[in-house]
Amino acid sequence: MELCADLHLEGLTPPEDLILKVLKELHIPIRVMIRPHAGNFLYSEVEIIEMKKAIITCKKLGVEGVVFGALKADKTLDIDVISILTKLALPLNVVIHKAIDNTPDLLKALEELTGIKGISAVLTSGGAETAFLGRGVLKEMIKTSSNRIEIMPAGKINSENLSEIHNLLGASAYHGKQIVGKLN
Repeated sequence: MELCADLHLEGLTPPEDLILKVLKELHIPIRVMIRPHAGNFLYSEVEIIEMKKAIITCKKLGVEGVVFGALKADKTLDIDVISILTKLALPLNVVIHKAIDNTPDLLKALEELTGIKGISAVLTSGGAETAFLGRGVLKEMIKTSSNRIEIMPAGKINSENLSEIHNLLGASAYHGKQIVGKLN
């Protein structure tokens, strides 16, 4: 499960007390969103320090993984920041979130990520609004990754369309707010 605050803002870093509560109540792997603000994925030095502190907290609390991403002003991946955060997060699982969907070349961005030791998965809709619309790019990403990094399709995947999307993509995992049904 991916834990984040402010779903209406596409997910932000949850407060420590919420992480603790979820870890106490649920006995499943929890991955925590590391995202200090909504909107773009450009981060100041102060925000990167905040992200580092959140990752350290997640490691201390014993979550299974963290989810983050970072871009440069030209919308390419900020490989330096991603590398620093990934190294800090280890041995937690590291998932790069949909920031990759904003890059000009998703396959090139994926190839850059494969050079960073410790990234376990990439969450993506193939650069489209939905996983269904991005299915062509998603198929290519799954093929290109050759199991070096798990490609986790996302983007309006729910309990009603999961089977269809799985039949189209054959991925090993999927992401969606409503894969298990409506949220209360």
